[in-house]
Amino acid sequence: MEWLPCNRQSRRARGITPRRVYALLLIPLLLAGPLAARESCPDPGAPVSSLHDLRSQAVAEGDTVVVEAVTTGVFMEPDQLGGFYLQQGAGRDAAGIFVYAPRETPPAPARQLQVHGELTRHRGRLQISRLRSVHDCGPARLPQPLELRLPADAARLDHYPDLLVHLPQTLTVTANRDLGRYGTLTLAADGRLRHPGQTGDAAAHDASARSIELDDASYRANPDPVPYLDTSGTRRVGSTTTGLTGILTHAFGRHRIHPTAPLEWQDGERPEPPPAPTETQLRIATANLENDFVTLGQRGAQTAAERDRQTAKIDALLSRLDADLIGAVELENSAQARSALVQRLNRTPGARGPYAAPEHPDAGGDAIKVGLLYRPERLHLIETRTDTDPVHNRPPLLGWFEDRESSLRLGAVVVHFKAKVGCPEHGDVDRGQGCWNMLRSEQAQRLVEWIGEQRQGKFADTPVLILGDLNAYAAEDPLQYLRKAGKQDLVHADAAQAYTYVFRGQAGQLDYLLGPPDLRERVQRGGSWAVNADEPVFLGYDGRLPADGPWRASDHDPVWADLQRSTGQRR
Repeated sequence: MEWLPCNRQSRRARGITPRRVYALLLIPLLLAGPLAARESCPDPGAPVSSLHDLRSQAVAEGDTVVVEAVTTGVFMEPDQLGGFYLQQGAGRDAAGIFVYAPRETPPAPARQLQVHGELTRHRGRLQISRLRSVHDCGPARLPQPLELRLPADAARLDHYPDLLVHLPQTLTVTANRDLGRYGTLTLAADGRLRHPGQTGDAAAHDASARSIELDDASYRANPDPVPYLDTSGTRRVGSTTTGLTGILTHAFGRHRIHPTAPLEWQDGERPEPPPAPTETQLRIATANLENDFVTLGQRGAQTAAERDRQTAKIDALLSRLDADLIGAVELENSAQARSALVQRLNRTPGARGPYAAPEHPDAGGDAIKVGLLYRPERLHLIETRTDTDPVHNRPPLLGWFEDRESSLRLGAVVVHFKAKVGCPEHGDVDRGQGCWNMLRSEQAQRLVEWIGEQRQGKFADTPVLILGDLNAYAAEDPLQYLRKAGKQDLVHADAAQAYTYVFRGQAGQLDYLLGPPDLRERVQRGGSWAVNADEPVFLGYDGRLPADGPWRASDHDPVWADLQRSTGQRR
């Protein structure tokens, strides 16, 4: 097949001079306005089908067809779709279709084309392929993009396949997990998507109506280069773009847009680390380290190179977090993992001294465990305890500490509740809060009971802080129970805005610093450090393009708080 001009014979061979061409063109312009498309294209030698007929199945698949329409999107660069989109008409009554032409010379946008080929279907999507010929009939006016808005038009997106569309609103990146793998981002109207378990209001989190896929006009895996990156080599959740224009289509179970105009990005800047605490403040933090395994080939790093990258990221995160007390989650259940972490952090100790980490009295039989890191120059460890009740997958670790400056005492228990994975077929199945919710609720109840048992004798008046990964969102049953027991979120006043994790494009909080009201009064500042959850997974230590520094050291964000040290003993 070859691209053919509309006029196959030489003008002079037919007795047509440039002056006669001008006259012939001018007459219809004066009499009837713009030339009709059919007058610009050659005789097709067969009936010309409307795109509406093709889409309504008035023409059988496999039939040879001739169509004349305007090119609206051309995606024929290496690794792109290998074709172009045609459209007839504009507005909500327009019709469009994809033309598969991977080995042909790309047409330009805004050209009137006459296409001869077969009507086929690929992965459920109607298209024209197996082309016989394509005639470029000259320039054409690009159709005005159909204006759509989410969520108002979400239910009607199926009515506008393969049309040029424009979304004038601001859209927010709410998922970037597939950016490195497939070159796609999930965009959402009205801000990033929140997990319904975070607020308990499922109606306010209509993910399907508010979101759409931003594609890179390629369905190949592992695009190189990765599209849509900023100057730091990332595209974080929370980034925004306004006025998206492109071709609307449906593929792989989702409506998606192949952009036809450059995107301008705002927001999504990487956050600075928390400001350094003062001498009158005690910084506490919790950090999920996502399988910090010294043993290669297990849950964490698979190779020595991956391990080097993993430890560099974890160390950068914890050193910049600069906490005096850290609840570490997802350590390998071995003494070597704990000691290796301490040794690495102490190679360049901070201004407030090196770290120590007590041995877990009974870490249980799970592959991972929790741990406590603290600075002996700031805190004196009095003793440690654990709860061996079989309700716990990973036994919690309680440390009783005394502030070396004020002699105030504090209990800190680091926990890691059962995750929402590995769901059973019966019993504790997902009833709206993820599977194992009943078990997590039992773990929360036992935790409160056990803390009460420990607050006896010399620790009767000592406040206890709960820190760690509870694998439950703020409005779910385990957190509801802990709040009723007097355990408040020490740093997040508005649960609707809090998050430490992004799952399937929905942000929510799984990691907490919880304590009694009097402990909350001592918090002078705190929050989540969004260093991980908003970053693409390919920047992780085992990703395609590992980033330097703490970025994507884990899949959870750490949480931190600065407590006032110079205060009276609080219950």
